[in-house]
Amino acid sequence: MNTFLPFHRSDVGEEEVSEVVDVLRSGWLTTGPKVREFELEFAAKVGAEHAVAVNSCTAALHLALEAAGVCEGDEVLVPTMTFAATAEVVTYFKARPVLIDCTPDTLNLNIDRIEGAITNKTKAIIPVHFAGHPCDLREIQSVAHAHNLRVIEDAAHALPARYHGKMIGSISDSTCFSFYATNNITTGEGGMVTTNNAEWAARMRMMSLHGLSRDAWNRYSAQGSWYYEILSPGFKYNLTDIAAALGLAQLKKCERFWKGRERYAALYHEGFRDLPEIMCPEAAPHVQHAWHLYVIQLDLDRLRIGRDEFIRQLQQAGVGCSVHFIPLHLHPYHRDMWGYRPEDFPVASMVFQRIVSLPLYSRMTEDEIKRVIHTVRDLVEKSRL
Repeated sequence: MNTFLPFHRSDVGEEEVSEVVDVLRSGWLTTGPKVREFELEFAAKVGAEHAVAVNSCTAALHLALEAAGVCEGDEVLVPTMTFAATAEVVTYFKARPVLIDCTPDTLNLNIDRIEGAITNKTKAIIPVHFAGHPCDLREIQSVAHAHNLRVIEDAAHALPARYHGKMIGSISDSTCFSFYATNNITTGEGGMVTTNNAEWAARMRMMSLHGLSRDAWNRYSAQGSWYYEILSPGFKYNLTDIAAALGLAQLKKCERFWKGRERYAALYHEGFRDLPEIMCPEAAPHVQHAWHLYVIQLDLDRLRIGRDEFIRQLQQAGVGCSVHFIPLHLHPYHRDMWGYRPEDFPVASMVFQRIVSLPLYSRMTEDEIKRVIHTVRDLVEKSRL
């Protein structure tokens, strides 16, 4: 019997241990010089003028919307095919997240549905780069510009991704990244928001630490001052130097991690190419896919079992897998609060029944990828009509 292959294993080595130990020995554990170094390195990596490190992508989205001026009564366009946080942060302002259906191929938001969702209350759009495949930002920004809307990218999946040669993180008003344990690089918990707007960056940095005046974190150092001012009621969203040390070591490995994911995605493509029961994710010619997730779609008309049973049997065979995501309109809160029905989002409602996320991470081996391919193929062959 094969040992269980988990859905994810973090790729952390001696470099990360060394960086964290250096911070522990420095005596400065919370937000400090390592965080600033991480911000500068990350901004350089994605080609943004400013980067603000925070304790989650959720915090990054919240700060970005606050800097963009989202207020009570506003509306923000959000894809239904995303994680809870993308819409959740909109409700922090007593604003409304207006859900949009996805496309059947990339599962990104359907840009043809944006115009019809815009009202005189709409303030911003949050495109989510599902699984690491960039949304069509030119089209999104064209619509946003015509209606004076802000574009805040949810790029939790999208490091390192490119759109028409430009790094995700350097294109829109703000871009929000996640360094959660399962992301392409990790700080355990953490996030980053990038922008080319100096005023927004200053606002987000201030609001990330209680709305205190500039460099308030530095007040306990020899160079700092005990004096600070509360400029606005802010939040407790700062990243620690311990987490930033992890991030700095991971960032140096980012391209290697990505190349491994890309290679393994190609092996999956090849392994499933001849199976009509499986639709594999593809990358458009004008993008660099970050390959955070590898999400297949099952052709249920060709199988004797449904998606849930497919997952159960994969796990029983020792392969960890998951589902990304249960569309927001199917959750009780959004269903009951806004009156959404499955038929309002026909594509997301349909693909949700078919999607399975297979293991994809840099610590996998080619033998493990081949094992997943063999297990999936065996299950398909046993279950086909």
